[in-house]
Amino acid sequence: MPTGFGRLWTAQTVSSLGDGVSHAALPLIALTLTRDPMALAVVTAAGTLPWLLFGLLGGALVDRWDRRRTMWVTDAARAVLLAIPVAAAALDVLSIPLLAAVAFLLGLGGLFFDTAATAYLPDLLGRDPALLERANSRLRGTQTAASGFAGPPAGSALLALGRAVPLLADAVSFLLSALLVRSLPAMPRPVPENRESLLRQARAGASYVFRDRLLLGLALRPAVGNVAFVAVETVLALFAHDRLGIGSFGFGLLLTAEAAGGLLGAGIASYLGRRLGTGTALTCTAAIEGLAILGLAAAPNSYVAGLALAVCGAGMGATMVLAPSLRQTIVPAHLMGRVASTSRMLAMCAAPFGAFLGGWLATAYDIRTPLYAAAVLLLAMTAVTASMTTNRRVEAALRAAPTDDPDHPESRDPVQAGAL
Repeated sequence: MPTGFGRLWTAQTVSSLGDGVSHAALPLIALTLTRDPMALAVVTAAGTLPWLLFGLLGGALVDRWDRRRTMWVTDAARAVLLAIPVAAAALDVLSIPLLAAVAFLLGLGGLFFDTAATAYLPDLLGRDPALLERANSRLRGTQTAASGFAGPPAGSALLALGRAVPLLADAVSFLLSALLVRSLPAMPRPVPENRESLLRQARAGASYVFRDRLLLGLALRPAVGNVAFVAVETVLALFAHDRLGIGSFGFGLLLTAEAAGGLLGAGIASYLGRRLGTGTALTCTAAIEGLAILGLAAAPNSYVAGLALAVCGAGMGATMVLAPSLRQTIVPAHLMGRVASTSRMLAMCAAPFGAFLGGWLATAYDIRTPLYAAAVLLLAMTAVTASMTTNRRVEAALRAAPTDDPDHPESRDPVQAGAL
């Protein structure tokens, strides 16, 4: 692995640790302000709205900008932004609207950072498929360990010291990440300056995804999955408290169980891809996620719930290694930012619907209803997309993988590959 990868790996691990702290703390902070499921849904949805509003344009901008600079400036800005809720918590003026506004701006920063990081990694690793899979496995594994194992219990514990403390910890993690990313080697932008409008370039990236059945299948799974997972996440703290009898620290441990499964899934993803083929492996992990959420909905106690979340996490962990590695291998460098942002936009735009679906079902029916609905959605999505991401399609796409020759920017015809 190139030397620079170690710094990128460290930066994302540090940032993930801070995210894990806030991931456990924010729902609990919101619960100190309100117990209205719809109000909690507003905070959850706010963080995903930037992808709905700016997802396509963000990808086009990343393909124009220096990707390393985009990452470190974004993380530095997010560190400064978190000073606002930290001060509000210290002054006891924290509110749901303020949390929602901060979540929106953090999500906007995440849009640019995640898209730039996804596009930067193939350049750093020379687009080598084996290196990409190994790198994504390491990134996903440490991200899961930091944001899942260490972060949630730490967030719950830090919350006992004050509502500002977990937010301050996340701000420090963003600052450290920015400093590490700034030391990475700069990579040349793959696209020379041209006269095409930003909107036209954004449309070209979206068209590339929608014309390719394999890329579309890879994008639809997290899109439908996010409706389901965010519906669960919106009510999970309330479900754990009211139905499972779990306190703040226990809720952190529940999230840790999911992270444990995610770490296992990331570790065995390459083995599953080799053993079953990437396409079949992705179908199996999607089915496992749906069955696990069904088990969570029916869980009679916290132990069964923790096991169900661990199994779901394993499916998600493997998926998050296999799918991005495949996409980074088969998409030309000059389109990587736009394809990544289009795929992520579909997933993130679906999340607000999941947040409001979860809040509405819990309010209108029962706290378990969003979980059952999520399981049905996941299993239906698995059936629909299974034919779009078969082993045959994956192998054809890999054979037609781009050379990234600047004289041949359209080195892979998505229609040709998708028609197989």
